[in-house]
Amino acid sequence: MNRQRSLRDKIDRVKKQLVELGHFRPGSLSEQYNVCGKAECRCKSTPPKKHGPYHQLSFSWKGRSKTKFVRREDVATVREQLRNYRRLRELVDEWIELELELTQLMLQEGG
Repeated sequence: MNRQRSLRDKIDRVKKQLVELGHFRPGSLSEQYNVCGKAECRCKSTPPKKHGPYHQLSFSWKGRSKTKFVRREDVATVREQLRNYRRLRELVDEWIELELELTQLMLQEGG
């Protein structure tokens, strides 16, 4: 029974961390540099000085791939949301692992 109590306490801590997590989003952020169509532009010089960086968020949701451009002033916020999403996944995995052990103990101990 002590192990069950310990597991329940750990599950409660995981749930608390989930509630306190903050905003999140899946995906990855990349920097893009582009070349324009103007013949005399700096992006066509040698060596080229491409336009950018432009930040792009890529993710899959409900089986569909999506990309969104992210404004420079929003990059820090998006990075935090991506970190929060990774933490969400870690916490959910931890919760599942704890629940698997707890439910197995409950079956073995009859309660």
